[in-house]
Amino acid sequence: MTPVHYAFSSSFLLGLLGLVFYRTHLLSALLCLEAMMLTLFISLSIWALQLVCSSFMACPMILLALSACEASAGLALLVATARTHGTDRLKNLSLLQC
Repeated sequence: MTPVHYAFSSSFLLGLLGLVFYRTHLLSALLCLEAMMLTLFISLSIWALQLVCSSFMACPMILLALSACEASAGLALLVATARTHGTDRLKNLSLLQC
């Protein structure tokens, strides 16, 4: 495994571990998801450059667009949650409450 592959694998796993272990606030979960998406974007971009295939160059841009949509939807949920519940703690959220 090259150092570049090790760096991107470890950064993706750190984002995943942060998502698993530090789920107290919605904002921290969203930041971990964003770190994972950015790691995937950079890895896909480097892979497309290594393959030197022009038809594969659009895939990182599509992933970046989907990542931006995911981030905006997450921030909208964060604002809605903070307005209705007064906090972004995930323990206070329940699907059974109106």
